[in-house]
Amino acid sequence: MISQATVILVLLAAAHANPDNYGPVYASGPIPYGFNYAVNDAYKGTNFGQTEKSDGNSLWGSYTVALPDGRKQTVDYTANHGRGFVAKVSYSGKTQHPRVSGPAVVFPQNGGGYH
Repeated sequence: MISQATVILVLLAAAHANPDNYGPVYASGPIPYGFNYAVNDAYKGTNFGQTEKSDGNSLWGSYTVALPDGRKQTVDYTANHGRGFVAKVSYSGKTQHPRVSGPAVVFPQNGGGYH
């Protein structure tokens, strides 16, 4: 019983390790696709998006995200079986930090002042 389970697990691992099983494959071969999305929520400060397309053998894409310091990060990438995943990361905009802070928070000593 244990040896049968071991054989099944080894066969499943070998099937998943085969690089020919990379991506959706049907009788006619890999299927080309393309998609994109964008999210921009000014209330929460969320701003990001992605675009990707594939010819069935290689893929090309880009995603962007607004960073908390005010810059925009862009990652342009390609991927295929020969070169793997190759990414180029770039930034635009200037880093912004608040120059003025609010008043210091002061807590009363020995519980004084609040009853």
